Amino acid sequence: MDFSLTDTQRLLVDSVERVLAERYSFRDRVAALASPTGWSRTLWNGLAEMGVTGLPFDESVGGHGGNAVDVMLVMQAFGGSLLVEPYLPSIVLAGRAFAKAGSQAQRAQYLWPIASGECIAAWAHGEPGNRMDPDLVRTQVERDGSGWRVNGRKSQVLHGASADCLVVSARVGHAQGPMGLFAVDARAPGVAVHAMRRIDGMPMAEIELRDVPVAASGQLDAAPDSLAVIHEVEDAATAAIVAEAVGAMDAALRLTLDYMKTRKQFGVPIGSFQALQHRAADMHVAIEQARSMAMFAAMSVDEADPARRGAGVSAAKIVAERAARLVGDSAIQLHGGIGMTNEHPIGHYARKLATLRSSFGDTDFHARRLSRIGSVLEEEL
Repeated sequence: MDFSLTDTQRLLVDSVERVLAERYSFRDRVAALASPTGWSRTLWNGLAEMGVTGLPFDESVGGHGGNAVDVMLVMQAFGGSLLVEPYLPSIVLAGRAFAKAGSQAQRAQYLWPIASGECIAAWAHGEPGNRMDPDLVRTQVERDGSGWRVNGRKSQVLHGASADCLVVSARVGHAQGPMGLFAVDARAPGVAVHAMRRIDGMPMAEIELRDVPVAASGQLDAAPDSLAVIHEVEDAATAAIVAEAVGAMDAALRLTLDYMKTRKQFGVPIGSFQALQHRAADMHVAIEQARSMAMFAAMSVDEADPARRGAGVSAAKIVAERAARLVGDSAIQLHGGIGMTNEHPIGHYARKLATLRSSFGDTDFHARRLSRIGSVLEEEL
């Protein structure tokens, strides 16, 4: 595989990193977290003006026709700056669902404002108690005249409290019915949003849906069942957070190396101790392994074969999770007590890496999935 970047991709990385360096310092992030919404609309508008929010979408809906590798590069930059803005839920998750399963009318209605950053969309699929089985959906939707009524509860909906639109998964007709995806107005009657924060500061919400009306045109066109689309969307998101983890690990290692050069013990910098040099070298090796797998996952996202796509994404998630654990723990240990304070950035990176490890399935989940996929691919051979 060719892992080299094009000139356009290098320019993309340089542009995003420059904007983040100028507008999103650690102090800016802390201020955004302290705001009522928990994120910066000003930065979001700046990213939209650059075209980053429209990056993965077709030009026909105001996008720039980018691919999963382009998204990977952006997510790495976001990870390095600990971004909490709604790129993952609005662009990678909900946006991709509209792009893959939306009708022409739905793409025109939703993707134009999503790509421009005007509309914040959220992915409402996870439910209480289904962490180990994401296909276990209890939310149901039933016919109501020419439209629908949705009832259920969604958990850990990223940026759910800021969303204008929700993409909701639900069983159609009854508890064992086919899976459907529905565009729901986040301010519709019957939508109750309970805002909260993840340990890394990312805004999320618990959402209750009680007889929420949905227009007949609200169902995304993935008949007869949306499960394949859900898997494809969440694979893209998993690849994106692997890239985000790489960016966060890069930044955590840089902070750690700088600290090792300045922190003195017994009259000399602690970076002169061979044992700590070995620990830093282990961090570097783990990051490079995860970086290669992030590229592999991104290149797997657009695979036509779901098994091959899933194999690449799950393998990358396993490698990245192990690397994130090693880098996060080592960064805290090498910083000592200061790493446990909220005022030092390294603790924020450690918390970010901890959340990414468990997002969209942990190592056990992806190992089981990889085992199942391996059996399928062996049968094909």
